Amino acid sequence: MNKDKPFHNGLMWFRRDLRADDNAALYHALRSCGQLHCVFVFDCDILDPLPRADRRVEFIRESLVELDAALRDLSGRTDAGLIVLHGTAGHEIPHLAGKLGVQAVFASHDYEPQAMARDAAVRGALANAGISLHTCKDHVIFEREEILTQNGRPYGVYTPYKNAWLKKLDSDDVQAYPVTPYATALAARPAGHCNPVPTLSDIDFEGTNLAEMRMPTGARGGQRLLADFLERIDRYHEARDFPAIKGPSYLSVHLRFGTVSIRQLAGVAHRRMVEGSQGASVWLGELIWRDFYFQVLANFPHVATRSFKPEYDNIVWEHGKHAEALFNAWCDGKTGYPLVDAAMAQINQTGYMHNRLRMVVASFLVKDLGVDWRWGERYFSEKLNDFDLAANNGGWQWSSSGGCDAQPYFRIFNPVSQSEKFDAEGKFIRRYVPALSALKGKALHAPWEATPVELLDAGVELGKSYPRPLVAHGQARERTLKRYAVVKKTDQH
Repeated sequence: MNKDKPFHNGLMWFRRDLRADDNAALYHALRSCGQLHCVFVFDCDILDPLPRADRRVEFIRESLVELDAALRDLSGRTDAGLIVLHGTAGHEIPHLAGKLGVQAVFASHDYEPQAMARDAAVRGALANAGISLHTCKDHVIFEREEILTQNGRPYGVYTPYKNAWLKKLDSDDVQAYPVTPYATALAARPAGHCNPVPTLSDIDFEGTNLAEMRMPTGARGGQRLLADFLERIDRYHEARDFPAIKGPSYLSVHLRFGTVSIRQLAGVAHRRMVEGSQGASVWLGELIWRDFYFQVLANFPHVATRSFKPEYDNIVWEHGKHAEALFNAWCDGKTGYPLVDAAMAQINQTGYMHNRLRMVVASFLVKDLGVDWRWGERYFSEKLNDFDLAANNGGWQWSSSGGCDAQPYFRIFNPVSQSEKFDAEGKFIRRYVPALSALKGKALHAPWEATPVELLDAGVELGKSYPRPLVAHGQARERTLKRYAVVKKTDQH
């Protein structure tokens, strides 16, 4: 043991940073502890409300198998690795820390209200036992109040935040944390914790279609996706809006669970941008949006339940059985608008939805159907593999016009023109709404405007094989403008 280290024995608590390489908390823990144990908790407070088959739980489980092996490889000893527990983190972490006789626990920051309450409780329980909790930034480039306006306030508008972000960025901000030189501090797993990562059934979960979807898991899976994307990144700005083609990076779930480092992604994007890549510049802007929404959640925690702009909470949404019927039709992909229905089929079948489509379906729910944006936000939180409270909340608030730097309330996506523009050939619609696959041209995007002959030839019977539209977009738009009249004066100033 290195006597110069402040702690004889420590514990690294993995949460949303499931990688060994370039992990800030692991780096600080290894440098600070003579010997270091590593733990992950399948937290019942998070897991119990979930369906028994959840791709996110399976993704985490598969990623933990790789992380366990990576820790052993780093340590150079076969008896090292990850301690994996199933219980409530608020109980398991202080209990394990006491049992191991550690002096310090290390973890990465989390910014969600529930997680912050958990960490405060754990910190208190550890302190009562004379154990310190050390947390650090790892999940974002800039956090909390690191970027402020000239008046010393958090930003509520993206573009000036982005400019300040780019101005502040230097090489240290994207420098990787070198874990390997300190990995000899990794300790053997204690007796009673030598079992491998539990199976899904061990934690009362079932398998999903994750393997069929060929979604790569773990840090190696994240690196494979990144390598593939870097061959396409220069065209990202041209390809990203079209759901039928391979435009996005598909790294969002890896960012969510920390199987890839944000420093690595921002670093390579910034370098390519400086070299003149427009695609890299646009993608870096998306990563900055992510930081932006995290600092919004940290500095304006009321957004977790209410609109960022308080006056938008005065809007009267559809309610009662009528609202529930509209919402259920939207959830089930039975709105009668092909692009909306295809997008909802995608999320329901895969847990993924293309970013352009997230905006389209959110606008449709809120501004065509008049349903409270929080209903859609909650549905996405249940379905998305990459669900992150900050980004999901920010996106839904943007669509509802009540959030930070949101689209104006009078800008309402037309689902048909969006379909004709971004899925012109109908490839995406045909994939996810096979009932319409034989329709051609305009009829595919707006079947209710098709001629009887077109419908007959395509084997489509409106109201039976495919639903009629829930609403007429033009009429819905007029209702929305009236609904938003309560905030009209505010938005015009």
